Amino acid sequence: MRTSRPCALLLLVVALALTQNCAGSHWLQLFDALVYGPDIWEPRFIHVCYVDTTQVMGFDSNAATAKMQPRAPWMEQEPPEYWEEETEDVLHKSQSDRKFLEVLMKYYKHSKIDYPTIQKVLGCNVENNGSFLHGHYRFTYYGHDYITLNEDLSTWTAEGKAAQIIKDSWEKDDPPQTYVAHQVRPGGDVILKCLAMNFYPAEITLTWQRDGNNHTWDMELGDTRPAGDGTFQKWAAIVVPSGEELKYTCHVNHEGLPEPRILRWD
Repeated sequence: MRTSRPCALLLLVVALALTQNCAGSHWLQLFDALVYGPDIWEPRFIHVCYVDTTQVMGFDSNAATAKMQPRAPWMEQEPPEYWEEETEDVLHKSQSDRKFLEVLMKYYKHSKIDYPTIQKVLGCNVENNGSFLHGHYRFTYYGHDYITLNEDLSTWTAEGKAAQIIKDSWEKDDPPQTYVAHQVRPGGDVILKCLAMNFYPAEITLTWQRDGNNHTWDMELGDTRPAGDGTFQKWAAIVVPSGEELKYTCHVNHEGLPEPRILRWD
C-alpha cells in the first residue's frame, strides 16, 4: 500500500499552477477502483484524478491503450515523458492493489463470483499559496471493511478484521527516506531543501545547521503531510550563498531512526 511517489503530491503542483489566479482553496481528488468478477478475466483497475470538479487525467486497464490519458485540454500540453512516468506509476499501483486483493480474497475466502472490489479515495485541500489545509484518505474492501485517515492526519480508524490488520502494519515505526535538493535562484543564491518521505508516525523534526550551529531563524518549514498511503512527508528549506553549501547540514530526528540522521548537499 505504500509507494515512494504518491500521485497526490505530484499533481499538487499542477493544481496550484492551474488555479493560482482563482480565489479560495482548491481540492485535488484521486479515485481508484479495482473490480473482479466471474465475467472479468483479470481485475479491472480504474484511476481518475480531479482538480476541484474537473477531471484532469485517467486510466482504465480495460482500454485499448492502457496508458494514463489527459482528460482536460490543457493537460494535453504535457510532454510524452510526463505521461510515460504517470503510466508507470499507475501500473505500479494497479499491480500492488491486485496483490492486495488476492490477500483479502484468501482471508475472507471470497472468489470471483463474489465480485470483490477495492476502492480508494484520497485528496488534498490547499490554498492558492500552496499552504496545506486538509487531507483525507479512505480505503474500502467489498463495501464494508475500511480504513479512514482521522482529522489529526496522523492516526487511522479501521473497521473490520482485514482493515485492522492493514492499520496495524501501517502504524509500525517506519524510518524516513531523506535527501537534500539543490536549486539555484536567479540572483545566484541557492535553496537547499531537506526532504523526509515515507515515515510513520507523523512526529518528526527537521533542522538546518551552519558549521554545527543551529540556523533556524530564516528556515522555511513545510507542514507534515499525509502521503495517502499510511506514511507522511515533510521538508525544511534554507537559502544559502552559492559556494557555501557544504557548510550546512540537515538534521533529522524520528523515532524510527536509531540516532539522528545528518545530511549534506553532495
